[in-house]
Amino acid sequence: MEYSSTTLISVTVILVLTAAFFVWLSLTMAAAEGAVARVTRASLNNMILEVQTDSEMSQFLKMKKIDKIHRVQRLIANRYATAGSCAFFRITCNVLDGVLVCAITSLWGLELWISLLAGFLFAIVVAVVSVLVRPRTTGMAKPVEIMLSSSTIVALGCKITPFARIGSEKNGKGAGRKSKDSDLSDDEELEKIQLEQGKAAIDRLVESNDFDPEVSEMLRNVLTLSDTLTREIMVPRTDMICMERGTTLSSALKLFSRSGFSRVPVIGEDVDDLIGVAYLKDAVRATAFNPSALSREVESIVRQPLLVPESKPVDDLFHEMQRSRQHVAVVVDEYGGIAGMVTIEDTLEQIVGELEDEHDRIQHSEPEKIGENKWKMPARTPIAELEEIFEIDIDEDDVDTVYGLLTKLIGRVPIVGASAVTRGLRLTAVDSAGRRKKVSTIVVEPAHVEGDEEDGTISENDGGASDGDGQNAGNADKE
Repeated sequence: MEYSSTTLISVTVILVLTAAFFVWLSLTMAAAEGAVARVTRASLNNMILEVQTDSEMSQFLKMKKIDKIHRVQRLIANRYATAGSCAFFRITCNVLDGVLVCAITSLWGLELWISLLAGFLFAIVVAVVSVLVRPRTTGMAKPVEIMLSSSTIVALGCKITPFARIGSEKNGKGAGRKSKDSDLSDDEELEKIQLEQGKAAIDRLVESNDFDPEVSEMLRNVLTLSDTLTREIMVPRTDMICMERGTTLSSALKLFSRSGFSRVPVIGEDVDDLIGVAYLKDAVRATAFNPSALSREVESIVRQPLLVPESKPVDDLFHEMQRSRQHVAVVVDEYGGIAGMVTIEDTLEQIVGELEDEHDRIQHSEPEKIGENKWKMPARTPIAELEEIFEIDIDEDDVDTVYGLLTKLIGRVPIVGASAVTRGLRLTAVDSAGRRKKVSTIVVEPAHVEGDEEDGTISENDGGASDGDGQNAGNADKE
C-alpha cells in the first residue's frame, strides 16, 4: 500500500511519539513496582495529618493532595496485585517498543529482516537504559513520592489488569488472605519482607568475596534478632544464683566475690518471691566507709528489677534495656513465674559472639593428675571416666557428668568452693570460666575428714544458706 510522503512522515512521527511514551511508561511502572513494596499505611496517615494541618496550603490543594493519598492507600491495600500490574505493563511496553520500531522501518520499505533486527535492537537499547537509570532503586529510595506522582496511571493500570489481583489471591498473597500471617499488620508484613531482602543482599555480598566474613556474620545476626526470643538466650532459673532477703551485707560481699557476679537477685520464700536485685557497687558503697553496715540485711540496698516476658524478641529487649539503662532483667513466663535472667551482654553475644575478658580462663579438656590420688577434672568429665580413674562404682543414673553429680549432691547450683562427698570421694568446685561464671573445674580426691564417709555430706564452705552466702535461685552479670 502506497502512502504519500506527508502521510508517511505523519504516521512515523506518531509511532515514534508512541514508542517514546511506552519507554516513559515502562520506566514509570518499574519505579512504581519498586515503591509499592516500601509504602506503609502509617506513613500515608501521617502525611494526611500534615496536609490537613498545613496553614499555608489552600483548601483546593489540600483536597487534591488528600485524594492522591487516598488513591495510593487503595493501591497498597493489595500491594502484590499492584506490583503485578506494574510488572505486566513494564514488560508489555518493552515488547510494544520493539514492535513499533519494526512497524516504522516497514513503512519506509525496508526488508523484513532489517525491520525485525531494528525492533530487536531497539528493545535491547530500552532494556539497557532501564538498567542504567535503575527506576526500581529510585522507587525504593523515595517510595511515597513516586507513588503519589504516578498514582493515577498506576490506578488505571490496575483497572485494566484485574487478573493480577486474581493471581495474587490465588497465591495466598492478597491483603484479604486468611492464613497464619493474617494477623500481621501492614508495617509488620513490610518489615518481614525487608528483612528477607536484607538477608539475601548479605548473602550476595558474601558470595562476591569482597566482604569480610566476620562482618557479614554480624550483619546476619542483627537481622535475625527479631526472630530470636528472650527465652532462647536467658539463663534458666535452674542455673541461677541468688541470695535470701535476710542475708547480711557481709555474706553478700562474700557471695559476690566467690560467684563472680556483680548483680544477684534477692528472693523471699522461693524463686518466684522476687524482692529485687542487689548490686555489688551498692554493697561496697554502703560498707566501705561504714564497717558497722556489714551486719545490715541485703534487702536494704536492693533495686527494683526490670521484668520482661520470655516471648519478647531480642531486638526489642536490647532497646528496652538501653532506654531503661538496665544491664540485667528478670524473665517471667506466661503465668507470672520467674523463668530466668538475661543480661545486656547476652543480647550483644547474639551479634558479636561469645564475650570473654581477662578473668576468663582456658580450661583443660582432659582430667589432670595434680597429686597423689588427686585429680583436677573439667566439669563436663563423664562419670564413667571418674569411675575408671578411682576404680569405684557410682550408681547415679540421672546425671552424666562430674558437674551434674556435684549439683545433685549439694542440691543447688555449685559455685567456687562448693564441696560434697560421695562413695568416699570429695568433689570440690575450684574454678569457674566464661562470662556466666559457671563452675568449670572440679577437684576429686579421697575424703579423709571425719564424718565425710557418709554420702552426700556437704562442706560448710559450699555457699549454702548455712553461712548466709546464698542459695540456688538467681543469676547476675559478671563484674
